[in-house]
Amino acid sequence: MYFQISKLIIWPKSGATPRELNFQVGKINVITGASKTGKSAIIPIVDYCLGSDGCSIPVGVIRKSSAWFGVVVNTVQGQILIARREPGEQKSTDDFFVLEGSYVEIPHAVPGKNRDRSHLKRDLDRLAGLSNLGFEPGSENSFKTRPSFRDLMAFTFQPQNVVANPDVLFFKADTTEHREKLKTMFPYVLGAVTVDVLLARYEIDRLTKELRRKEARLLAESSSTDAWRAEVSAWFRQAQEFGLLSPDQEVPSDWNSTVEILRSVSEQRESAARPDLRGMSQALEHLEVLRREETDSSKRLFKHRSNLNEMRRLIESSEHYGDALRIQRDRLSLSTWLRTLGNPSGEDELAKLEASQRWQIETLCKALEKVEIQASSQPLLSDRMDKELIRERAAAEAEFSRLNETRQEIRELEKRSEEVHAELKRSEDISRFLGRLTQALTVYDRADQTGPLREEVNSLKERIEELRGGVSDSEIARRLRNALSEVDAEAMRLVKYLDAENPDNPIRLMIRELTVQVVDDGKEAYLWEIGSGANWLAYHVATLLALHVFFLKTPHHPVPSFLVFDQPSQVYFPRALVERDDLATDFEWRDEDIRAVRKIFHALSSVMAKATQRIQIIVLDHAGEDVWGDFEHVYKVAEWRDGEKLIPESWLG
Repeated sequence: MYFQISKLIIWPKSGATPRELNFQVGKINVITGASKTGKSAIIPIVDYCLGSDGCSIPVGVIRKSSAWFGVVVNTVQGQILIARREPGEQKSTDDFFVLEGSYVEIPHAVPGKNRDRSHLKRDLDRLAGLSNLGFEPGSENSFKTRPSFRDLMAFTFQPQNVVANPDVLFFKADTTEHREKLKTMFPYVLGAVTVDVLLARYEIDRLTKELRRKEARLLAESSSTDAWRAEVSAWFRQAQEFGLLSPDQEVPSDWNSTVEILRSVSEQRESAARPDLRGMSQALEHLEVLRREETDSSKRLFKHRSNLNEMRRLIESSEHYGDALRIQRDRLSLSTWLRTLGNPSGEDELAKLEASQRWQIETLCKALEKVEIQASSQPLLSDRMDKELIRERAAAEAEFSRLNETRQEIRELEKRSEEVHAELKRSEDISRFLGRLTQALTVYDRADQTGPLREEVNSLKERIEELRGGVSDSEIARRLRNALSEVDAEAMRLVKYLDAENPDNPIRLMIRELTVQVVDDGKEAYLWEIGSGANWLAYHVATLLALHVFFLKTPHHPVPSFLVFDQPSQVYFPRALVERDDLATDFEWRDEDIRAVRKIFHALSSVMAKATQRIQIIVLDHAGEDVWGDFEHVYKVAEWRDGEKLIPESWLG
């Protein structure tokens, strides 16, 4: 995929002018300089801007003085500015600012967030043309999920701790999650597993599920038909026993005729399942009459009992009302008592009242006498309902007696009459038989239409087999071997440019182990089994370059066409110098070290020429321009020495 870095930008927290590094596409871009100048921060910054989970930009001066980090990438659709906020105390941030256009102007300050990480990742996936399908349909394994742009970063970065590492060949392959996903991705990036293969896998999965459903349905219906055919003679015999078929009727030799006869039997449900009372014996007729009498008697008894309950409740209410009247009457016997008190010859205070005042007492007494008379003369309902209660109780008892007599007669008749039981059982058996026969005919009709279903099953099998031909493991393995052979051949060609101990030994890229295997006199050795940092570096550089050469052969390949090497010359200078504080100044290069480093740039230059500048390579190294400056396709981005660094001194004030 044409995806190359045009600029790297850092916006300071102070609001000063942003720091810009300009890269050239289709070139070997070199940032050279002393140690502790910020070279090794380039890969983490680019990785962070391209949507990494966390922020691995070194803490300290760079993080403290920077507000936003950004890159401008050139694509077939134009330029894209991707900026991401410095995360502060957080592990990372989802705040992105994205600008797109044929040419992007770098703002003096980032206006703010206009995109989040998930949105950016979707945009990058779409730009890379990655499939939305996972590698295994229905798998819950996170290593088998769909390919993503982030997975492709394994082929673009070789940081300082990886570029000459005997145990790790690819970026972030030192963690289980990235290792397993990279193993799954390799057949995809090498073209052994294509989008068509993924589509075919999902189509096979869908068709297989549909085939299982249809096969299960076909098996069930076919089994039902076979069982039903075997039971035909039993259906005929039962129909004859119930009188639904003539005893002389034989099972036809023609299957369709057999089905039609049984279908006509099933249609006799209404006439055969319910015997006519007129055709029953005298005992059955009498039994039917008794059952009607039983029903009528039960209804009458229920009515009598309901009347009795209502009458009892009414009498109870009347008695409560009478008790209340008696209490009222007793309380109102005041008229006589007041008259006694009002006698002029008495000594009570009322006797001393004047005549006009005693007249008022007399008026009160007369009123009380009227109320007393009404209370004492109120008739009680219970006195008048006793007769009706006795009559209703007698009627209920008589009805209950008649009901018991009827039920007793029914029980005796049922015990005596075997004909009654036989007829009732026959009626129930006929009903059940006809129900089963109707259901069996329904199943047969459905199973008899399995011809189209069988054709669908056969068609699905043919389609699945056709799809499997293109996605078989053997076919994918064959394509993978062919692709690896090309990569191995290119890596062997490039190793000859480099400072490998045995450059003529065959090389094999081992996907399962994610490393390189070297064959020396018939003995196979993995990268970690080979000594010398120069060997480790040579095989790292050769393998990554060979992969990119292979990627460029495939139109619209999803892997971005840039590759960054950090400190490839580290194996050629003493470790003691790295650990000293004065490494900001250059050390003396030995002639053999210079020649070894020049071999690296020679290999890079040969790839650039072969790729016709369709790839961009960025090298971050101590080696100065006098080592690599005379190679073709090399462009010096910056030289950080004598106080010049990634972060300007002016930002620190």
